[in-house]
Amino acid sequence: MFDKKFYKLISSVSLLNVILSAVLTMAVLYYNIYIGFASMILLIYILYVEYKGEKKKRTEFDKYIERLFFSVDKASGNVLSLLPIPVALMSDEGNIVWYNSCFAQNFEDKKDINNIILKYAKSKKDDKYHFKIGNKYYYMMSILSQPKRKKSKDNHTYYNIFIFDETDYMEISKKLSNSQPVLGYILVDNYEEALQSADDLNRPVIAAEIERRLNIWAQSMNAYIIKYANDRYIFVTQERDLNNLEENRFEILDFIRDINVGNKIPITLSIGVGADSSEFSKLNEYATSAIDLALGRGGDQAVVKKGEKILIYGGKTQAVEKRTKVKARVVSHAIRELIEESSNVLVMGHNFMDFDSLGAAIGMYRCAVSLGKEAKIILDKSNPAIETLLEKIERDEEYANPFIDVSNVKSVVNQKTLLIVVDAHRPSYLTYPELVNLVERIIVIDHHRRGKEFIDKALLVYLEPYASSTCELVTEISQYIKDKVDIKPIEAEALLAGITVDTKNFTFRTGVRTFEAASYLRRKGADTISVKMLFQNDLKSYIIKSTIVKNAEITKEGIAIAVSPEETDNVIAAQAADELLNIKGVQASFVVFKRSDDVAISGRSIGDINVQVILEKLGGGGHLTVAGAQVKKPLQNVIDDLKKAIDEYFKEGES
Repeated sequence: MFDKKFYKLISSVSLLNVILSAVLTMAVLYYNIYIGFASMILLIYILYVEYKGEKKKRTEFDKYIERLFFSVDKASGNVLSLLPIPVALMSDEGNIVWYNSCFAQNFEDKKDINNIILKYAKSKKDDKYHFKIGNKYYYMMSILSQPKRKKSKDNHTYYNIFIFDETDYMEISKKLSNSQPVLGYILVDNYEEALQSADDLNRPVIAAEIERRLNIWAQSMNAYIIKYANDRYIFVTQERDLNNLEENRFEILDFIRDINVGNKIPITLSIGVGADSSEFSKLNEYATSAIDLALGRGGDQAVVKKGEKILIYGGKTQAVEKRTKVKARVVSHAIRELIEESSNVLVMGHNFMDFDSLGAAIGMYRCAVSLGKEAKIILDKSNPAIETLLEKIERDEEYANPFIDVSNVKSVVNQKTLLIVVDAHRPSYLTYPELVNLVERIIVIDHHRRGKEFIDKALLVYLEPYASSTCELVTEISQYIKDKVDIKPIEAEALLAGITVDTKNFTFRTGVRTFEAASYLRRKGADTISVKMLFQNDLKSYIIKSTIVKNAEITKEGIAIAVSPEETDNVIAAQAADELLNIKGVQASFVVFKRSDDVAISGRSIGDINVQVILEKLGGGGHLTVAGAQVKKPLQNVIDDLKKAIDEYFKEGES
């Protein structure tokens, strides 16, 4: 193989001359072999001499370039050494080979800066690299000093590093951030109820005490607060004071709850705060969204919205029951109007429907049919726990196939289709989540505390965390949506079954309106014996439930954690969680169990421990005493995450 430089030589000499010389040599060789060989030797000699000359020129040129680079580097080095900022020369391996006097003065302890430069050497050197040493903030940039050359003995690439002190900038930035405006709304959740629970003499005292404590709190955090309604306040403060509020976990919630001047009902607040914007229009948007979320979760809590980030504090008390049914009447009339304006109605609950979800769906189905609209209940995966009720409905002669499979839903959807979502408000928890994006008209009816995920496009939201169940809400709606909704006995039993399950046989979260709803359903033909038979388990299910209870572990905080030995359904797990509460010393219980495509958790509490707050950390939700979660992780990972969430809950309570 010829030397590549020989080809360069050929390219530098006239190619035409070489070709002509070669042709003449061949011609002479043809006529006279001796003279021809002599000519060939002469040609080779000429080419060799030309090659050596070219090589010498290249060597001299390389030396010239080396001298030129050295001169430039020396000149630039003199300039860099005099710069008033730290400058160093770094190899591509992160070794410092030279630095100026300013570098030496700023970084006397070379160990810290050496470690930082080593990290920087492994990063993208075309970006700014921010770091902190002691109380000082810096960032560094680099410029390629001298590329490696093929003939150089040193195969490294070198970079000039320039380090800039940004401490003043960071302090100014922090001050600016701390002085950003913060807007908040405060609502007294049960103002009227608290006043009504006291005698006439104490009512003005209660109102004055609420206002006094809020003013003291506002003054302590340098906030401007103003009362614009009997039970509503607005305040403005700064980011630094909000940070203090968050550190104290909004202790004003406890400060107000401790008011006891003749009121028989504890007074609670809902606080919505908007932050992380310099625009008051945005802050108002964030604060409004935050107060809606706090109210939707049952009140007695503070929600801070910083852009897309949402932080929740408090919410460890039970939502207070609203005695008046005015809202139920107003909502019922609004639902009626939306149904009448629609072409057809679809009713959907959460996936793995339980008795409350199915009962509420059947109740809304009957309301839509009573108003002369075609209605269907969306079903997907059947939960074994509700199969008895489903079979009973399908056998009833008055029902002409009220259910529709998920695979057929798209065929009945049009622009005027109304979707009624019951017992859920999170799109990801629904039987057919994609339907939310296909339908423009949506109603949400739910009794769970509102979570961060929500169906934002709903035209009407009836979310009442005080209610025992969604079936209770639907029962009230059926009484006001039309002069006479002819609820069938089997529908009344489905609604009563939902109430019975969610209240644990009228034990937990049961208010006056719960009994009124049950009484109404009883008058409509609900048979309590038939309802009880819907909850019967077979022997295998009973053994699984007993095994779950048997294998439970009880923590020092009085929390029972149990794991189902095999795949089971929600109802058995929920029953096991309820059974665990019957054990002396158990304040709350969690049952972790496998399902067909995920792992679920059923949480129960007597009332002192908020299982909803714990399971929210795992993406779940519910109520203070009843909550659940669905997690797509391996079983052991879910158990570990649950224990971690419980530890965090108690640490937050201590702080």
